[in-house]
Amino acid sequence: MNKYVLSLDQGTTSSRAIIFDNVGNIISIAQKEFTQIYPNPGWVEHNAEEIWSTQASVALEAMLKANLNGSNIVSIGITNQRETTVIWDKNTGKPIFNAIVWQDRRTSKYCDQIKKEGLTEMIKKKTGLIIDPYFSATKIKWILDNIPEARKKAYSGSLAFGTIDSWLIWNLTGRKIHVTDVTNASRTMLFNINTLNWDNELIDLFKIPLNILPEVKSSSEIFGYTTGNILSYRIPISGIAGDQQASLFGQMCTKIGMVKNTYGTGCFMLMNVGDNPVFSQNNLITTIAWKIKNQVQYALEGSVFIAGAVVQWLRDGLGILSSSNESEKLASLVNNTEGLYIVPAFSGLGAPYWDQKARGIIVGITRGTSYAHFVRAALESIAFQNMDILKAMEADSGISIKELRVDGGATVNKLLMQFQSDILNVGVVKYKISELTAAGAAYLAGLAVNYWSSLDDIKNKWKMKKIIFNPRKMSGRLEIIEGWKKAIKTTRYWSIQ
Repeated sequence: MNKYVLSLDQGTTSSRAIIFDNVGNIISIAQKEFTQIYPNPGWVEHNAEEIWSTQASVALEAMLKANLNGSNIVSIGITNQRETTVIWDKNTGKPIFNAIVWQDRRTSKYCDQIKKEGLTEMIKKKTGLIIDPYFSATKIKWILDNIPEARKKAYSGSLAFGTIDSWLIWNLTGRKIHVTDVTNASRTMLFNINTLNWDNELIDLFKIPLNILPEVKSSSEIFGYTTGNILSYRIPISGIAGDQQASLFGQMCTKIGMVKNTYGTGCFMLMNVGDNPVFSQNNLITTIAWKIKNQVQYALEGSVFIAGAVVQWLRDGLGILSSSNESEKLASLVNNTEGLYIVPAFSGLGAPYWDQKARGIIVGITRGTSYAHFVRAALESIAFQNMDILKAMEADSGISIKELRVDGGATVNKLLMQFQSDILNVGVVKYKISELTAAGAAYLAGLAVNYWSSLDDIKNKWKMKKIIFNPRKMSGRLEIIEGWKKAIKTTRYWSIQ
């Protein structure tokens, strides 16, 4: 079969294009980084036009590498950095301000204000989210409030808002189609995940005109067709999912209780909770996993802010490592940390604590503490943070988790993966294909055009080799976990002094 699916994977630091065949093999990959903009402390921006140009160029490059053209591509799937906010002029096609990135904290004070107004529970019940600058609503409000004439233009109908998927589709379709899917909509703090509609009460609260919001579709249907602007072929765009939901789908976590975790700069853990939302009592987020035809799946999600970044800190900040790849070898020089704990709350603690004032600490140093203990404690901190999220998921869902499917750069560290399995007492499964987020978008796109006939068709072809880390008996496991809990308490106590 000389037909393929093109997956556009638009991430926080680079744009990538990956071409998949019918059995999930990767045919070609192209990648290009783009500029990170930090105008003030805690502010993070991207140039949306640079995002579009890099994404368009890698799509073409991936096809050229594989000696393909648009006639070989049956559909395009898109997966994207979530929450990042673009507002553009529909007449000129130009953004009115840089894209405000999901990491950006400029609306922290406003978020604190609406928390004080007692709106936390109302917003959680409608959206599944906590009030935080992370999500799109307060970013949209900031742009409309701070860019001259923006609010006036918005109410006149000349502006459009979108997460990155919407921005890419707008450009791919020759500035004709303004849509998003339910997964990205569910990250805006404006979308009611129970009714699957933009919520009027939230739109009024944030003073955002309804007419700038995209039409919300499922995750797997034909949204529109490419025009001749880059591919010169009329190719259906038929799959959209935010990156973490695409990863959940790419890992084939299609049944209730299945969990995946992506290990990158931070970590994102999602659990499929089925066709009814489960609202967390343990500070997790409830989000839409995907919608295929009329079937919606929901997920619980927890985020670790600092995971792989703690190893980068050892390398760049402390100079203990000359490269991140050395971490496993150095950590292996000792059998344990001898009571040393690092809590890498460099920018606060994520789920299940959501303590933005917390700062990192190191506890348990003795005269015998060495570089190796530091490195091992840093790696173990990643596993401990994920343990906290997984235990919160078990408590919220009432499901005992038996297996954790993993992907992301840090999964190459066998010591970390084995410790994760040991500390959770759960099997950790890593598949040898690394591009599971892009694969998820490809599967959603291919389903919509019958490239794959069903989920079962994908699963039957999903024969990827896997590496399994089974839990080993850990001496003093409960005491080690208790030590981590004490370290977290110390971190949070320090932040209130």
